[in-house]
Amino acid sequence: MSKFLKLTAALLCLAGTAGADTLGLGRPALPEEIAAWDLDVLPDGTGLPEGSGSVEDGEALFADYCAICHGDFAEGVDNWPKLAGGDGTLADKDPLKTVGSYWPYLSTTWDYVHRSMPFGNAQTLSDDEVYAIVAYILYSNYIVEEDFVLSRDNFLEVEMPNADGFIIDDRAETEYPRFAGEPCMTGCKDAVEITMRAAVLDVTPEETKAKKVQQLVDATNPRNPAKAAADPAPAAEAEPKAEPAAEAAPAAAEAPAAPDPALVAEGEKLFRKCKACHQVGDKAKNRSGPILNGVVDRAAATVDGFKYSKGMVSAAEDGLTWDDATLRAFLTKPKDVVKGTKMSFAGFKKDAELDAIIAYLSTFHD
Repeated sequence: MSKFLKLTAALLCLAGTAGADTLGLGRPALPEEIAAWDLDVLPDGTGLPEGSGSVEDGEALFADYCAICHGDFAEGVDNWPKLAGGDGTLADKDPLKTVGSYWPYLSTTWDYVHRSMPFGNAQTLSDDEVYAIVAYILYSNYIVEEDFVLSRDNFLEVEMPNADGFIIDDRAETEYPRFAGEPCMTGCKDAVEITMRAAVLDVTPEETKAKKVQQLVDATNPRNPAKAAADPAPAAEAEPKAEPAAEAAPAAAEAPAAPDPALVAEGEKLFRKCKACHQVGDKAKNRSGPILNGVVDRAAATVDGFKYSKGMVSAAEDGLTWDDATLRAFLTKPKDVVKGTKMSFAGFKKDAELDAIIAYLSTFHD
């Protein structure tokens, strides 16, 4: 129970006693009534009940009770919260705060699921079911392996990634004095400047984005007229004399056509669903998922420095390659293609989305 709730219960108890003694109203709260409010689980494990639950059981329970809002892989549905992903984003302009990337204590997760979930039917889960669901959320954040079983005995052994990411609240000493004096009403600031745009919230369209994508595609398209004009043709006297058609050498294979710029732009928007775990571009780094530069037509599980799941390694050993058909199947339903994958994404459901995201990924090369 929070300090606020405990204080409230104590005040109610005192108020009941005073009211009963002086006004004839109410009665003192009974110890068991106060205890019924004391439900919280503390970071040191205080309040945890006996019980246990596996990742495997948690996956089934999560699908039944949680996926309708949070997605099959804890990736979130529409505006419902994402519970997985966001690794390494806390310093970004638009950080993704999830159980894995932000929450410092596992007790917070257990306590919240136990007391508040499922939505609209809170406190209907058994203790074992709560352990199992929390285990699956940990697995979705790559914190535990697929054979992990969470219990009261090993609860404190789980290391949360952002456990050291918080500081003591010192606002009473450092900030409150600044606001204790008379407020400034005129001439308080020499100049005013805009330091951030609402684009961080994805509500301000960026008109130049489509132009940048177009420029990228044009720069890599050998059949682009503008590029051809910029690259001077060889001098006339250096051109070889054309041979008769019957004796002409086979024509060189044409370079693959560049993807439709509009499709690439749409794929860039869709990639927002992926960027919590994956990066692309010159400065891309491995996060909870590998970088995706050059992923199209690449052999699976070949990004240096990334620790792949056992299922992905096994599939790679069997010859899995990310050709168009395989990539489409995986991006539709990852676990149907690679058993045991840690891909925390439910998948794209529309062919148009698959066309767009693959077109966008194809513009990034190793």
